[in-house]
Amino acid sequence: MDLSPEELTAIGLSLKVAFWAVAASLPFGILTAYVLSRGRFPGISILDALVYLPLTLPPVVTGFILLILFGRRGPIGAFLAEHFGIVFAFRWTGAALAGAIMGFPLLVRAVRLSFDTVDRRLEAAAGTLGASPVWVFLTVTLPIVLPGVLAGVIMAFARAMGEFGATITFVSNIPGETQTLPTAIYTLTQVPGGDAAAFRLVGISVAISMGALIASEYLARRLGKRVE
Repeated sequence: MDLSPEELTAIGLSLKVAFWAVAASLPFGILTAYVLSRGRFPGISILDALVYLPLTLPPVVTGFILLILFGRRGPIGAFLAEHFGIVFAFRWTGAALAGAIMGFPLLVRAVRLSFDTVDRRLEAAAGTLGASPVWVFLTVTLPIVLPGVLAGVIMAFARAMGEFGATITFVSNIPGETQTLPTAIYTLTQVPGGDAAAFRLVGISVAISMGALIASEYLARRLGKRVE
């Protein structure tokens, strides 16, 4: 299967965007999952709803909100561009941000379910031996929830790679800059004779998604047995 330079660029950019989307959101995902699992405070139901909101909103709406907030004239985007030189709108960094937000609920859900299954007596026992709460989390809790973290990472990675609506609304479809696999497929379906290339990219997308799902299940089970 011969891929054109444009197709290879779209694949490479998708992998880059998905990687940074997950890398940037992982610490926040673990913290949020921990708060939702263990937290007992007023407003936690609102936080819960906000975390999972991207799953229910049309992706185009999410992309539009990102454009309003993180665009060059948006309140957050203008501040970041002026003080730190960070630009999201119509850049690959914006595609990573969109992918991170769309994959964040999947990441949080997987990690949260793992936190819910942790035997609190193990943490209490470590605490009675003199371990600080941070050390208990790092040495007891985190290893137990590691399979859930890994599963969430893989699911969020696959979701970020497949993101279309929020990405094209927020950063457009610029070849070599913001054109990922989904937007490249969309472009190919709009031009005469683009069906063959579209089928190639669809096959690659399906293979990556299936591989991610299989790897997630396999690694989660393997790590789960080690933890046990």
